[in-house]
Amino acid sequence: MELLTVNAGRPEAVDYTDAAGGVTGIGKQPVDGPVRVTDPGPKGTGGSGVAGDAVCDLRHHGGSDQAVYAVAREDLDAWERSLGRPLANGAFGENLTTAGLDVSGARIGERWRIGADLVLEVTSGRIPCRTFAGHLGEKRWVKRFTGAAAPGAYLRVIEPGEIRAGDPVEIVHRPDHDITVRMQFLAVTVRRDLLPELLTARDALHPETLRTALKYVAAQAPGE
Repeated sequence: MELLTVNAGRPEAVDYTDAAGGVTGIGKQPVDGPVRVTDPGPKGTGGSGVAGDAVCDLRHHGGSDQAVYAVAREDLDAWERSLGRPLANGAFGENLTTAGLDVSGARIGERWRIGADLVLEVTSGRIPCRTFAGHLGEKRWVKRFTGAAAPGAYLRVIEPGEIRAGDPVEIVHRPDHDITVRMQFLAVTVRRDLLPELLTARDALHPETLRTALKYVAAQAPGE
């Protein structure tokens, strides 16, 4: 398992985002040399965990539980075949493009060591939005991306460190539950009936997912 590229984006003015100022950092490109990755702080104030990477809409992106976004090169290759167009590393706005790692099949709470020091923990899948659709320029993109159920993974920083293209990726902890990124993604998008099962991974869940699951379970409880 390998880190193919580390990708970062700069603020860019576009007409397909509702972020303040009409700017987005989704257009990410591979960067050379070592890149520092740290916990950016709480959502709403903290941006990307990747040094030099812009997060322009702090309402929905960035923060400790979405510090880093990873996508498997294998998934980009599948989309290339489906869309009939090339997709460079970083095309989905991901910070990390990996090879040999089942990113969407990773378990919530799974931990990866990348390079010598960095340790990341899987928290959730990426929910497609208007900005993502506009960036790709594909019709019905949100529906198509959701239907594929290969969302890539958001991760939190457990141990900060420097990484670079070519670093090995090692799974250093795999929880004993079977709640994957794919299952979490389906539960919060098109399979709400799966929400109660997510509570098996309770402590590692993205806080927003945990609140959604608890609210759903409470609503299903019989009245007293």
